[in-house]
Amino acid sequence: MPQVPSVSPATGHPVPPHFIHTTDSQFVDNAGRTLLLRGVNLSGADKAPLNKPSELRDDFWECGEEGRGSFVGRPLNLDDGSADVHLARLRGWGFNMLRYVVTWESLEHAGPGQYDDEFMDYVVRVLRKCKEYDFKVYMDPHQDIWSRFSGGSGAPYWTLPACGFEPRNFTATQAAIIHCEYPTASASDPSKLPAMIWSTNYGRLASQTLFTLFFAGRKFAPKCIIDGQNIQDYLQSHYIAAFGALADRIRDAGDLLDECVIGWDSMNEPFAGFCGYEDLNTVPTKQTSTFKKGTFPSPVQSFRLGMGQAQTVDSWKFGSMGPQHDGQVTVDPQGVRVWTDPRAEIDGVHPRWGWRRDPGWELGTCIWALHDVWDVETGGVLVPDYFKAPSSTDGSPRNAYFIETHWLAHWKKFAARIRQSHPESIMFIAPPVFDEPPPIPDKHLQGRCCYSAHYYDGLTLVTRHWSWFNADALGLLRGKYSSTLPAVKIGESAIRKSLQQQLGMFKEDAPILGSYPTIIGEIGIPYDMDGRKAYGYTDDGKYKGDYSSQQKALDASLNAADGPNALNYTIWNYCPDNSHRWGDGWNLEDLSIWSPDDLRSTSKYKMEMSDASSAMLLNNSTVDRAAAASTLSINTLTVDTEAIVDETVKASTDITSFSRWENSYDFLTDGTRAAKAFSRPFPVATVGVPKDIQFNIAKAEFKYTVRVRAEDAPQSARLCTSSADVEPQELPTEIFVPIVHYAADKLLTRFAEEQQCETPSTLTPDELFFKQPNVDMPREDPFAPSLLRAASVKLLESLPLALNVTVSGGRWAVDGQTLRWWYPVPAPGEPEREYTITIKRDGGAIKTAEEELAHAGVWEQWCACVRDCCLVM
Repeated sequence: MPQVPSVSPATGHPVPPHFIHTTDSQFVDNAGRTLLLRGVNLSGADKAPLNKPSELRDDFWECGEEGRGSFVGRPLNLDDGSADVHLARLRGWGFNMLRYVVTWESLEHAGPGQYDDEFMDYVVRVLRKCKEYDFKVYMDPHQDIWSRFSGGSGAPYWTLPACGFEPRNFTATQAAIIHCEYPTASASDPSKLPAMIWSTNYGRLASQTLFTLFFAGRKFAPKCIIDGQNIQDYLQSHYIAAFGALADRIRDAGDLLDECVIGWDSMNEPFAGFCGYEDLNTVPTKQTSTFKKGTFPSPVQSFRLGMGQAQTVDSWKFGSMGPQHDGQVTVDPQGVRVWTDPRAEIDGVHPRWGWRRDPGWELGTCIWALHDVWDVETGGVLVPDYFKAPSSTDGSPRNAYFIETHWLAHWKKFAARIRQSHPESIMFIAPPVFDEPPPIPDKHLQGRCCYSAHYYDGLTLVTRHWSWFNADALGLLRGKYSSTLPAVKIGESAIRKSLQQQLGMFKEDAPILGSYPTIIGEIGIPYDMDGRKAYGYTDDGKYKGDYSSQQKALDASLNAADGPNALNYTIWNYCPDNSHRWGDGWNLEDLSIWSPDDLRSTSKYKMEMSDASSAMLLNNSTVDRAAAASTLSINTLTVDTEAIVDETVKASTDITSFSRWENSYDFLTDGTRAAKAFSRPFPVATVGVPKDIQFNIAKAEFKYTVRVRAEDAPQSARLCTSSADVEPQELPTEIFVPIVHYAADKLLTRFAEEQQCETPSTLTPDELFFKQPNVDMPREDPFAPSLLRAASVKLLESLPLALNVTVSGGRWAVDGQTLRWWYPVPAPGEPEREYTITIKRDGGAIKTAEEELAHAGVWEQWCACVRDCCLVM
């Protein structure tokens, strides 16, 4: 690693010890060690106000129309102790990075220019709590499909009438699919929303129009003038000002910039809208964000539907082999229009929001008809190539012109405003999904940049099934194959190799920006696979708690970030109030790596070990299964059950203190889903540069190879706040070694024994985790925040691990879940060296109850079944 500068490339100021550099395609600490920043998105719950998940119709429209809806409490409750529990858990899993989800609506829902000061103060409090747990954070201005009032999340309600829409008519005209009104507003059944159908909104009128106006209104909608500005400038100026106000509040906190908040993402998953469409009579075949499922109108059909005209449109279904045409469906809005009635604004002034609309912007009619793109009377398209991009002779993708022209112009304004508040901000560059970033002059990046891509295994995400075959989706979209067949990958080995190659393509994109690192800002898998089998909803509950398929799928995705890629990532997502019935509380997405519905029961009616969670890890221990006689718990309720849950079961979801967990292993596995896949070893800080990372979760075997050059010698003194003389090679490589994989037998045995206890003792945090005599703790409320933090810190220290370590050179030592590895660095003029470390679990890999049963023979499974039946009887 070239010697890191002593002054910031952005400001020229001397860099403090906590400064994180972005150089040589890596994150680098101030001593020159390569960092891997890995963590989670916090949180999917932030997409909607507190207590207003997307399935709720009550007060949905009224909340938006009246500018209500507080986001205080999203993502964490700071007043009941649960925030400490959640953050301690995330830290205990090894995460060191959080992507903090914030929507425009959360900041400016009350009306144009009216900011929610209480919420911004709350964000500062949450960030300070994250800092206490030593997390690095980058802020995510999040949106999906523009707004929750157009079927997604992001923008406040008032932006929709500002653009001329009447949002209450989105469902009737199918301008957007809205969860709480699915399938119709008059007969809604939100539990029946098909998987991922929300993303088809990118191919519907509302989203296509809104993003076109936001990014390219001046070019394509010059008549859309509001408050003396084109709608593009009106929307962008409010958007940038709102996030600028939040950035100011974080700056004014005085203790967060760079120590905790290291940067800002650009708009989450931006969309081109109609920009680049070559023919409005058809959908572009390479429109990467248009997902075919359900009704699928062409652009001109969307125009007509928006004006209340019935249309017969194509219908699609998505099976194991991808989208398949499923006939045609007639959609009849019965004259209902998606455009605002002209009577809503007297003399062009909105009575609630106060803007003045230019007389040339006639309400009540489609704005694309207003611009002579099509004719309402005949229904015909007058200018089919109205949105077509200029011809490209260099083979650039369709979106390239949009990105380099419209998206980049917005990003420059956004970045400049953020840098006013946060001069050292690392700007995370997130272009439209699957597209390459554009070249950006370094005067805008200022040496502080990271390429931020998103990746999901699309087939698994849509089908909710981990299959024996998959496809190289990114390769297909990038033109790697001349036909679909070569992109098909058969067998788990081929699938894993393909996923790793696809993430490698993102890493290869980063040099377009410069010598900057890459982070996968979103990556994850659905947990409601196979008809929610793991929740006990199928086969008479036979597979309840079995997350083996989810573990395979998530391990394949995260393994793709290992190997030679050695990528940073933030998993989507951690949702503190996830439920088996409604998932993450947004469009039936269910991607949270933890759920309170997977907590083990703490009542005297102990759940069977395999019933509680796939993270119930055992090392060939036996469990008293007589406790399985209890069938009433939050985990066993079906989606149709409305029964009142008894108080002992309600108490099992109490996570406001550490008293419910008997030891650290219990704490770090309770409520988790496929914990083995996401709590995985990785090099947190490396003297040198990562060459290869391999982890076999079945064997709990981790192998890491590092390249070390003379210039990689760490500068220890630069991490110190004092001027103490420290030998430059004293700093080690630090590897996170998770207890989930490497817990010692004595902890596993104790855990299994404690699970047999019918009446767990009530412990305070110091009794719970410290367990040593003569621990001098302050005498105060045992669940006060300061003591909760102390308990969590002690919890993550001195964890008993069973390690078998082999190194090709140097020495090592373990402290808690951190393995420190020292090795010689070549002297100046000497050739580079390679070192390898292999970490195994002494005694073999820990097996889950499900894994044990899956590997057992028929006779053993039959014996287990008979034993369980006898115990229950």
